[in-house]
Amino acid sequence: MEIDNLTPAELRVWRAFPKGEAVDFRTAEDEDVAGGAGWGGERTVRASVLRALMLNGPLEDGEIPALKVAGARITGVLGLQYGTVEHAVRLSHCFFDDTPLLYGCRLRQLNLSGSVLPGLTAATVHVEAVLRLTDVRVNGPVRLGGAQIAGALFMDRAEITAVGAGEPALQLNHMSIGDDLWAPGLRAHGEVRLNGATVAGSVNLNDARLSHPGDIVLDAQTLVVEGDFHLRRSHTFGWIGLRGARIAGRLDFSYAHLSNPGDAALRANSSTIGELWLRKGPPVEGTLSLRRAQIDDLFLEPEVVPQEVQFNKLVYTSLTPQEPAERRLPMLERDREGYVPHAYEQLTAAYRRIGDDHAARLVQLAKQRRRRATLPWYGRLWGHVQDAAVGYGFHPLRAGVWLVSLLAVGSVAFGLHHPPPLKAGEAPHFDPVFYTLDLLLPVISFGQEGAFAPRGWYQSLSYALVIAGWILATTVFAGVTRTINRQ
Repeated sequence: MEIDNLTPAELRVWRAFPKGEAVDFRTAEDEDVAGGAGWGGERTVRASVLRALMLNGPLEDGEIPALKVAGARITGVLGLQYGTVEHAVRLSHCFFDDTPLLYGCRLRQLNLSGSVLPGLTAATVHVEAVLRLTDVRVNGPVRLGGAQIAGALFMDRAEITAVGAGEPALQLNHMSIGDDLWAPGLRAHGEVRLNGATVAGSVNLNDARLSHPGDIVLDAQTLVVEGDFHLRRSHTFGWIGLRGARIAGRLDFSYAHLSNPGDAALRANSSTIGELWLRKGPPVEGTLSLRRAQIDDLFLEPEVVPQEVQFNKLVYTSLTPQEPAERRLPMLERDREGYVPHAYEQLTAAYRRIGDDHAARLVQLAKQRRRRATLPWYGRLWGHVQDAAVGYGFHPLRAGVWLVSLLAVGSVAFGLHHPPPLKAGEAPHFDPVFYTLDLLLPVISFGQEGAFAPRGWYQSLSYALVIAGWILATTVFAGVTRTINRQ
């Protein structure tokens, strides 16, 4: 490019480039870049001039060239498809008339912090250091799918609006980041796509506000994060997809507000997570789906659990905070699939790991009662009998209470009215206590039952005691068997 064709503003940039000096056109550090369309020629730079500097700019011996421009209006399309830029590029607080095209480009470093753009097309871009999009405002899709960034990606306080664009607002799918994805305070109006991405460090979306109501707002399926994934104090309107994701550290939704009424708010099916924290926030608005997920430490406060969950085949090693079983059981009753035995077994195992056998028994009892509702009428009837008699084997002392009560009733009744002997002169001395025990205990015999023959309603009482004895014996046996099998 001929230097004679440059405007005064472009000439300043051209002369500063070889020495890596910064050119700042701003009138104040806090000026609103959104009004850049009205900036005059004194701060307007053509994209073709910047492109010429990036690809083949002038050099000076002993100097390190760099393109550092702030507060400029950039006209035309900055097209660097498949180009290689050997120098650091900083175009901060600039107003772009057209979407930069950086598809397949190779850059040392790129800094667009504070700039306003109609979009950004930089899929499969390679950045040797960091990519900074801090405080950018983009009124169109940001396409970074397949990009490879050796350092970190900074998008803190960025605002991206792509409603009606027909594609995701922020496209980071299949991206490779060698350090952190740092985006606290991100504002995205439209889908954020992270599926298939790999982050060697951590992901920070604290205080983010992601909005795509009724649709997927954060697509992070098969995402791999070697560190933590923070979404503390975030607000999401739409559903989050984490199916098949692998997060080695903590997935932290502390103080977060997840909202997608009428559908799933969080789908983390088949994911592998070190720690999942859902705490200190309002109840999730929508379904919480953790089917087939594997989590080392599940930090789930009962107050955060929504009205509908999916926990089938969810596996977790520990469940915190430590809560009584009465506080945990309602969340299992909200499972969309109805009675899910595996969910009860997982909760039982969690209580046993911390030595709370009482809570574990309560969970198992609740499981049997929930199962009873799925049985035919005769199974439900027998279940009620087992529950009343011995609490499905988890309250064995209840059988003793029934036995003592029935023994007292029979002893008093037969003590007041002795049944006549079958063979006078051969019958043993009548003992109402042992006679009642003979009726109640199916196997043990004290020689009383076969020697006397009650009549009238006493005969009916004896039949009732025999039946009650068999029921007690059967339920006790069933309870003991269930306990042995469980151990």
